Amino acid sequence: MQENMAFTIPAWVPEGAQRYLAHTETGQSIRDIARSVGCHASTILRQIRRIEMRRDDPLVDAALQALAEDHFTDQQGRAGSLNEPLGIQANDAASKDDEFNREALRILRRLCETGAVLAVAEEMDKAVVVRDTGDSGTARTAVVDCTIAQALALNDWISCDNPGRISRYRISSAGRSALSQLIAEAENKARARNEFGMAEAQSPFQPHGEQRQDRSPHSARRIRYSAAESPLIALARRRDKDGKPFLDETLVGAGERLREDFELSQIGPQVAQNWDHFLTAGGRGSFANGTYAGQGSSDARVRVERALSDLGPGLSDVALRCCCYLEGLELAEKRMGWSARSGKIVLRIALQRLKRHYEDQAEKTRLIG
Repeated sequence: MQENMAFTIPAWVPEGAQRYLAHTETGQSIRDIARSVGCHASTILRQIRRIEMRRDDPLVDAALQALAEDHFTDQQGRAGSLNEPLGIQANDAASKDDEFNREALRILRRLCETGAVLAVAEEMDKAVVVRDTGDSGTARTAVVDCTIAQALALNDWISCDNPGRISRYRISSAGRSALSQLIAEAENKARARNEFGMAEAQSPFQPHGEQRQDRSPHSARRIRYSAAESPLIALARRRDKDGKPFLDETLVGAGERLREDFELSQIGPQVAQNWDHFLTAGGRGSFANGTYAGQGSSDARVRVERALSDLGPGLSDVALRCCCYLEGLELAEKRMGWSARSGKIVLRIALQRLKRHYEDQAEKTRLIG
């Protein structure tokens, strides 16, 4: 059945949901579906019952309705069959699947942060990820289309204990496993693109032994994001001697803004970009750029480079490591040769400078406008 439905059903739709829709929308019998996929009819029956029981979840129900309308009904309103695919073409399907994977990776990362939930309101096109900041406060960390939230729920990557007018979803164990897989897939794609770029950089017209050597040995290093919360979130929960948060929400917001631009800058032909020229601990303190000019998401990359250049050596180092690479403070202190427990002070200074940078940029934009 999977081969017949490849052109109509998105790749992210679980097998159980596909078979449920085949039974309820096309009228295929359970025995026919079991015969087509080579399993026992009781297995198909259990999958169909499991999906039916989950329709009490508003996101799951909406996802199934949308799939039925988009992929099992033609323009005249007739139900399609598994042998007569309806709907989008293969290249469009691949593009939509890639978009879903990127959005799922972004949202699941946010939901791994302590106290984070996905809030979905009835009849709203957007859902938001909010995080508990303590003292009965919350902060919005992401916005996502409800169609993506529906897909996450259908895959059982998020779950809601008490659906209502405003339903709050948390990441499930299956969602954490899916996040690890999505991270690995993103890293593999980044590495493949990086190796392809390195191969293209060596011109076949150059004599042997004179190939270009302008890439540093660190350029192929894979950047791995932690599925856990960022170091800023952990520091925000700490209190100073006056009982105030060590990092207030404005400083955390500045760091998260840098991280968001950094992640956006990784999307494009050159995903694993080399940011090592902003790391001063290893003697690579030059801010000269141009190695990857014109690659990746240019606007986001320019914003990151402008912010790190404004911070300068040292502060840009800790900001890049802790906000973008999501390194822990102990590891960052060790790599930069700092004394223990000094990193959090430098990080706070960097975030204060970063906050001022974004405020200055906003003021310049306002004056120009």
